[in-house]
Amino acid sequence: MKKSMEIPDCQYPSGPVLVQPSGSTPKHRLYLSNLDDQKFLRFSIKYLYVFREAVPIDRLRSALSDILVHYYPLAGRLTRVVSGGGSEEGVESEEKLEVDCNGEGAIMAEGFVDISANEFCSRPPNRSWRKLLYRVPDASTFLGVPPLVIQVTHLTCGGMILCTAINHCLCDGIGTSQFLHAWAQATANPLSDPQVMPFHDRTMLKPRKPPQINFSHPEYGADLIGNNSSSSLSLNQFLLSQPLTPISITFSSSHILHLKKQCTPSIKCTSFEMLAVHVWRAWAKSLELPSTLQIKLLFSANVRKKIKPNLPQGFYGNGFVLGCAETPVNQLLASNPYYGIRLIQLAKQSLHDSYVRSVIDLLEEKRSIPDMSASLVISAWSRLGLEELDFGSGKPLHMGPLTSEIYCVFTPVVGDLGAINVVISVPEGVAERFEHYCIKGFEEREEKSEIEGVNNGERYCEIVV
Repeated sequence: MKKSMEIPDCQYPSGPVLVQPSGSTPKHRLYLSNLDDQKFLRFSIKYLYVFREAVPIDRLRSALSDILVHYYPLAGRLTRVVSGGGSEEGVESEEKLEVDCNGEGAIMAEGFVDISANEFCSRPPNRSWRKLLYRVPDASTFLGVPPLVIQVTHLTCGGMILCTAINHCLCDGIGTSQFLHAWAQATANPLSDPQVMPFHDRTMLKPRKPPQINFSHPEYGADLIGNNSSSSLSLNQFLLSQPLTPISITFSSSHILHLKKQCTPSIKCTSFEMLAVHVWRAWAKSLELPSTLQIKLLFSANVRKKIKPNLPQGFYGNGFVLGCAETPVNQLLASNPYYGIRLIQLAKQSLHDSYVRSVIDLLEEKRSIPDMSASLVISAWSRLGLEELDFGSGKPLHMGPLTSEIYCVFTPVVGDLGAINVVISVPEGVAERFEHYCIKGFEEREEKSEIEGVNNGERYCEIVV
């Protein structure tokens, strides 16, 4: 296994600046829907981009200021909902959040690091990458971090690393991509308007009165079939207590096609469905889970077109719910991928308008959190256009998450539209087995040479300690 290498410390010539909207913006409190204001979304989505050629910081800052006129909630601050009409005597809610659209501004920091773009891209992901995103001082709570934090880090080769942290309560993956493309467009073409105007209002996702919870919602339920509660609790404790190893594995379009051919009988499926089942099976095998344990695959599913009426174009809030496929371990592993693919497809088919409305009502009544007791969570970034970002100096050499977490992310591969990069952290003692099960089954010579080849500075099937 290739050992990870830490990057040098960042040098900051000056402190960060607050970038405020360049024009006047509405001053009000923005309602966050129950899909926005879930407890498990109270974090920032952190992206990392590497560009061959840097864009002048003044241009980036000026364009950000201009685009924040349109995306003004990102220049505001998250706050707790105050009951009683917002008077001084009002009582703060411990549960519900909203956005104070006060135009306070986003944080942008500028740094320098002694490394080139090629050197950085040749290194596997590791925890030292976190130093490439400015840490807001004295932000002891989630509410203390502004919704948008950006760091531009200059490289020795003249390139730059761009890291963004966008609060998940304001945007989902589609929303973050929409905002980033608008910022990039404003940087490359300062006089242009956004191609898609943002839609801020989330009130069409308000709960019904009274709430109507018409489905069982296994994605949130903690009850498992049989006597699995102690086993699943042990699994969850094990995953959270172990030192984790970040793993990055890239599957080309030919690898995914190879996996699809393993299905018997053949089945029409998406690349996401195929790869999700493959990773889920590898995860279960590598953890050596009890054969009767009921496990779940939770995955984010866009419901903008499922809601009736559909969410408007430009809606950048959280327009997704969690799909849930569940099965005993022995059934998932005993069969070929066909069984798991059908579970995912059936889970996706269940996500209609009535189901989504039931999720919203459930969250209003119980403030439930997803069932993580024996679950693999997958978030797909691979079809959001994130790798197409261009601030005027060309598309990125690399796009991915700033950090690797216990949940799994499918990211795009720059320059290879059909490829998907799988990023996940697993316990150290499981890492080699997980990698083995992920790449097992490809032809020994031709496929292996492709898997271990280098593509745009990223190695295929890279495992990091």
